[in-house]
Amino acid sequence: MSKIRCSWCGDNPLYVAYHDAEWGVPVYDDAKLFEFLVLETFQAGLSWITILKKRENFRNAFDNFNYNKIATYNEVKFEELIQNTGIIRNKLKIRATISNAIAFIKIQKEFDSFSNYIWSFTNGKPIINNWKNLSEIPATTALSNIISKDLKKRGFKFVGPTVIYAHMQATGMVNDHIIDCFRYSEV
Repeated sequence: MSKIRCSWCGDNPLYVAYHDAEWGVPVYDDAKLFEFLVLETFQAGLSWITILKKRENFRNAFDNFNYNKIATYNEVKFEELIQNTGIIRNKLKIRATISNAIAFIKIQKEFDSFSNYIWSFTNGKPIINNWKNLSEIPATTALSNIISKDLKKRGFKFVGPTVIYAHMQATGMVNDHIIDCFRYSEV
């Protein structure tokens, strides 16, 4: 008998692997949290599978998602990224990634880590939802609105409530696997 999964991942092997190994697993590592923030920023308005297919290209283009390096990117590096056909070549999203790296480092200095900051919104633990089907899962929540506003106040861009809720789902701040999914009880 095959495993029951959240239906959004379909049968695409890349999507299934992401669903089974990463989505909804609590992430407390700053480097990984930043990687997801970059990917979610570029995903705005696009499908997640588009980003997953380009994930390694993003990793190479953005120095392995090293926020300390990204924070120092100059116009030459910006122009290089704009010419990179392996990533989403959106000028605003590329500039946002650079400014978000700077804001990310400021939060680290204030809270000792970005993880301490972002997880403080859930008291350090995942919110466990009990969705029976995909149609019940919201695109935003009151909490994603609060986090979005706070991040914007701190200088982040492309961090609207929908992007932030997707980030919360990806990094396990919320468990939005449907209750019949085999990953629901595992994460």
